[in-house]
Amino acid sequence: MSTTTTGGPSVLVVGGGTAGHIEPALAVGETVTVLDPTARVTAVGTPRGLETEIVPQRGVPLELVEPVPLPRRVNGDLFRLPGRLFRAVRGARAMLRRTGADVVVGFGGYACVPVYLAAGPLAGRGRRVPIVVHEANARAGIANKLGARYAEATLAAVTDSGLDALVVGNPVRQSVANLDRRELRAEARRAFDLDPDAPTLLVVGGSQGARSLNTAMSAVAEEFSAAGVGVLHAVGPKNVDDAPTVSGAGAPYVTVPYLDRMDLAYAAADLILCRSGAITVAEVSAVGLPAVFVPLPHGNGEQALNARDLVAGGGSLMIDDADLSPDYLRSTVLPLVLDRDRLDAMSVAAVSGGSRNAAEVVARAALDAAGKAAR
Repeated sequence: MSTTTTGGPSVLVVGGGTAGHIEPALAVGETVTVLDPTARVTAVGTPRGLETEIVPQRGVPLELVEPVPLPRRVNGDLFRLPGRLFRAVRGARAMLRRTGADVVVGFGGYACVPVYLAAGPLAGRGRRVPIVVHEANARAGIANKLGARYAEATLAAVTDSGLDALVVGNPVRQSVANLDRRELRAEARRAFDLDPDAPTLLVVGGSQGARSLNTAMSAVAEEFSAAGVGVLHAVGPKNVDDAPTVSGAGAPYVTVPYLDRMDLAYAAADLILCRSGAITVAEVSAVGLPAVFVPLPHGNGEQALNARDLVAGGGSLMIDDADLSPDYLRSTVLPLVLDRDRLDAMSVAAVSGGSRNAAEVVARAALDAAGKAAR
């Protein structure tokens, strides 16, 4: 199917919609170019997802395919599915030819369905393109269950994902995988105007913030500051006007709309209070940052499952969103961030439960599959 005969392998990293699909894809793409500087990496998504914002910011070429949501009940969308699928697969086949794809690395999401089919069973007159699947979440989605049927290699972040897969952890970007928190701490705290010597709590509720975290922290902001605990709190762009403030002379409580340098934020912190999305869990374990996870209360309980192994291993705590309260922060989180010995033990446990080399494992599987297909 390749229309390009010069240069290194053409590697397509496919995953869109949410950061949980996009970030692992970009991390693997970044590592592919480290392992093989001649490789050409292209990200593939749909026009509806965050990839249209995130991928161009990273300087990676982006191809778009028509999304094909798979209806879960009998309705009009189900009857329109065959026509939509046909058009999407036809467009995906053209995209595979245009990019000269030598391997498809899929991470789940709507973009994957037509690409998996175009690369595999519906390749048409062109040759099939090898498929490598990585499942980031504790429960595999429909797209990756489909892709795994035709994959050269199937990998997963955690056990019992629903796929017959090699468990390798979640790929994280190089700036996180190679982060030395201790070495970068002084620079990171200067960057955020934090006290260089104060124990520091990082609060992150995702890219848009989290109301429950913001509300609970607002009630205890003065107490954390007075106790000598610095706080770096990403409140979300829409919540800046309601951000917690402190008026005393204690440790700084710094609020920001959004953190675009998570490596610096991780380095500045001794403890993080956050959601437990798959990528967040992977990153905090990779850098050895103790965590208090507050899983998103919606969906199928996936966020709680993402963090279960890290909690069981002693690298983190977890509390239900409904139970997060100022009293919990006062009685559990505040003493924890002041307990250096316990934080050190949790950090060791977090690192042992994480995987800094998952991106390399997936990237090597992709390059191996591309190399076999070329022979």
